[in-house]
Amino acid sequence: MGDYIVRATAANGSIRAFCATTRQLTEYARACHDTSPVVTAALGRMLTAGAIMGCMQKGEQDILTLQLRGSGPMKGITVTADSKARVKGYPIVNDVILPANSKGKLDVSGAVGKGYLSVIKDMGLKDPYVGQVELISGEIAEDLAYYFASSEQVPSAVSLGVLMEKNNTVKQAGGLIIQALPGASDEELTKLEERLSNLPSMTQMLEDTLTCEQILEKVLGDMDLQILDRIETGFYCNCDRERVEKVIISLGKEELGKIISEGEPLQLKCHFCNKAYDFSVEEIKALGLRLGIK
Repeated sequence: MGDYIVRATAANGSIRAFCATTRQLTEYARACHDTSPVVTAALGRMLTAGAIMGCMQKGEQDILTLQLRGSGPMKGITVTADSKARVKGYPIVNDVILPANSKGKLDVSGAVGKGYLSVIKDMGLKDPYVGQVELISGEIAEDLAYYFASSEQVPSAVSLGVLMEKNNTVKQAGGLIIQALPGASDEELTKLEERLSNLPSMTQMLEDTLTCEQILEKVLGDMDLQILDRIETGFYCNCDRERVEKVIISLGKEELGKIISEGEPLQLKCHFCNKAYDFSVEEIKALGLRLGIK
């Protein structure tokens, strides 16, 4: 079964919920970027959040970007998603190794450090929406919950998890975001808070072979749960040779002229998927001709 997101409502539409299973896309990202376990955990959490928040967008062309920047050795992660829940991302430093934290788990917070989380929404307007919050834990889920509450004024519960195999491949990955909308009663919110406080971790529920639908049933089943749709999600990068050519041309006449004068082939790699694009000396000269470089 492929990765997917389930979108649902409860409490007569006053609660909305998203549950995702993302093992395959997280493993793909791990292999692309050759990430260490703690970086895989952080990247997987960010990709899962990005996919869910991507499908929250209303416009078909809307693009969401999450940027995490911290003082820790990983330095940061960038993730981009579209409204179809297609997501891509990369860490700044891919090979961080840290001891386990006090709970015996991967120390994502230590890898991230102190810093900030930015949420950028490009909805085709003149300027994108940019929301930014300081990291409160570096564990990512808590930081996103703080972002939703402070920047969007939407009380939210966020659970994100990545479980690794002993050979450092991804065993489980997924996420849950539940949001209280205007109209939710105090009684419903209290019940939801109690339910969430006793909920196992996301990866534990996936290890117990619960589907996203069953996880939502576990949390909201007695609160008029309505499953709205099931959305496929995956790691998707839209880089291609034509885009890379445009990047080379955008260097400008002076910089590209220097590259041509050196007479060496050029290789560029996509940040998001690590795919390499090779250009021979003749191909670089052909691009230079477009700028009038002879």
